[in-house]
Amino acid sequence: MPHSTNKELIFGIMVGTTGISLLLLWYHKARKSRTALNLPKFLSLGSKFDAMTLQDEMYNGRGTVAIFQGRQLQILEKLNELLTNMEELKEEIRVLKEIVPKLEEYIQGELGGKITVHRISPQHRARKRRLATVQSPTTGNSSEEAESEGGYITANTDTEEQSFPVPKAFNTHIEELNLDVLLQKVDNLRMNESSKMESFELLCDHKEKFRDEIEFIWRFARAYGDMYELSTNAQEKKHYANIGKTLGEKAITRAPMNGHCHLWYAVLCGYVSEFEGLQNKINYGHRFKEHLDKAIQFLPEEPFLYYLKGRYCYTVSKLSWIEKKMAATLFGKIPSSTVEEALQNFLKVEELHPGFSKSNYLFLAKCYIDLEQTDDAVKFCNLAVLLPCVTKEG
Repeated sequence: MPHSTNKELIFGIMVGTTGISLLLLWYHKARKSRTALNLPKFLSLGSKFDAMTLQDEMYNGRGTVAIFQGRQLQILEKLNELLTNMEELKEEIRVLKEIVPKLEEYIQGELGGKITVHRISPQHRARKRRLATVQSPTTGNSSEEAESEGGYITANTDTEEQSFPVPKAFNTHIEELNLDVLLQKVDNLRMNESSKMESFELLCDHKEKFRDEIEFIWRFARAYGDMYELSTNAQEKKHYANIGKTLGEKAITRAPMNGHCHLWYAVLCGYVSEFEGLQNKINYGHRFKEHLDKAIQFLPEEPFLYYLKGRYCYTVSKLSWIEKKMAATLFGKIPSSTVEEALQNFLKVEELHPGFSKSNYLFLAKCYIDLEQTDDAVKFCNLAVLLPCVTKEG
């Protein structure tokens, strides 16, 4: 190869190599500068977006309050719905708590097994000790004995003792009394709050002998109401209220013209309603008013009846709109009463029996407060303070 040709070839290779190196160097610098420029641009996008959003919010500022209020209403509606659902859930849980413990008893009853009683009732401990000394060891336990010895509720609730309580084997060791003496003794014992349980036990001891006597039946229903008042356990209260109501139904069926039968059936309906939902509460409230009016018709001089009617009128005057609508749905009319009507009944109590009870004075004061008659309200508050407390209610 000629020498000149070799020189040209070498020169061409050098120029090509130099060009490639320059090209790579330019590409590297250009890439670095592009990266350095792109990062600030990327960061500035967020600022521009925030600025545009802020401008939009400022532009729409006039509608913000309306939107906020609308959302508040939606939240309140949701909270109200949630509270309603929680109340329904609590009610369902309460019902389940009542039903589940009875499943074993129900199954045993279906299989013919022996019913197991739940636990000892405080109201029956004294009775258990007293009766243990006279009970025959060879005698089987009746359902009433099970109630007295072991607990407060058996498999039966509303239907228990529908015909009448089962007789006790130990009655042979109890002092035999004729009906008049028994009733007098029961009434005298009941006048003292601390002797009401003894009055109840005395009736239990003689229930087999006088089970068909009206004067005995309504007093027995009344005694179950007393036990409801004395008890501090919710299940015991429900138990006593249901049995008493059943006895009250028997009494008014057999003696529809007896005011005492209607009185204590009304009272027991009121007690039972305490364990019911809104619909049943209203239903029992209707029964309460119906039989209370009948009792007043037959016993117009009984102050306790007017006290109860005053309580009823005062409660109805405070009913909510939804409770009144529910009552109207059930009975075709909205129950109505006023504080003035309640006041007249409480004053009637005071007229028939001055100083009837501390509770009557307190409700008189409440009525006068609602009617903005402060002087009269203070007067009856002072009278209530001076009156000794005889019962839980006063």
